[in-house]
Amino acid sequence: MLETSARLFKLLSLLQSPRDWTGPELAERLGVTTRTVRNDVDRLRNLGYPVHATPGAAGGYKLGAGASLPPLLLDDDEAVAIAVSLGTQDSETAKRALTKLEQVLPSRLRHRVAAVRDHTSGTGAELDAGVRAAIVDACRARELLRFDYIRFDGAEECREAEPYRLVHARGHWHLVAWDVAERDWRTFRADRVRPRGPAGPPFTPREVPDLETYLAEGLATAAWRFRTTVTVHAPAEEVAAKVPAALVEAVDAGTCRMTAGSDTPQALAVCLGVLDADFEVQGPPELVQHLGKTADRFRRAIDTAGHG
Repeated sequence: MLETSARLFKLLSLLQSPRDWTGPELAERLGVTTRTVRNDVDRLRNLGYPVHATPGAAGGYKLGAGASLPPLLLDDDEAVAIAVSLGTQDSETAKRALTKLEQVLPSRLRHRVAAVRDHTSGTGAELDAGVRAAIVDACRARELLRFDYIRFDGAEECREAEPYRLVHARGHWHLVAWDVAERDWRTFRADRVRPRGPAGPPFTPREVPDLETYLAEGLATAAWRFRTTVTVHAPAEEVAAKVPAALVEAVDAGTCRMTAGSDTPQALAVCLGVLDADFEVQGPPELVQHLGKTADRFRRAIDTAGHG
């Protein structure tokens, strides 16, 4: 049986989950009787935690919001995530909250927070905490990262790379790394990375390319499921302004070549739709087919417009 203080912390941790717990469920988790659970709930209430109880067979215990803010129980990943999030916000309130949080973080977590800040760029959708930690730790330690990579077609392949930075772009986190087998810089969708432990041997850092330029080129020609190169009858600067995620090269003053990629032909079609210019596209077949269906849909809309 857990000691009283340790049991209270475990009970509080369970109650912080977004669900109701019955007395017998809590008793089983804590290895005590339901009477002890009721007594521990009363102790938490005396400490300022608003534990709500709903009677009946469908009832149970749940931690609610109270008038005062009691101490929070956070696991390591939650604490690091909150600290990193606060660090990205430019407000005095966020800065004060971050200062208070960092004062109580153990040394190992302060190092993790610093590593995440030093080796990530941008903010965006959440990334699996374990994947992020493995990548960032390898970046900080300058150790080879071994991982299984899920390609766009669902196949997995084992990769080895020298990791340098996590960057958020085009709605996803990307790992910028030196691919050992390809002997070249690569970007990997971080949500498709499955790290293998432990990390490999240390490596000597290389000179990292300009990230803004590299990502603009790399993400336009990366291993997307669908890629297309289109000749656009418009100046390169105008096309680049309308589709900043694409790689645009001038052919002459009024024509350019645009290379773009996406996981769906629909997204590629949207890029072409915003050009407001004539263009020639050779493929892929899925994109050509989708453009044909879209054109037919527009023609039907035009034909029916005069009959409304």
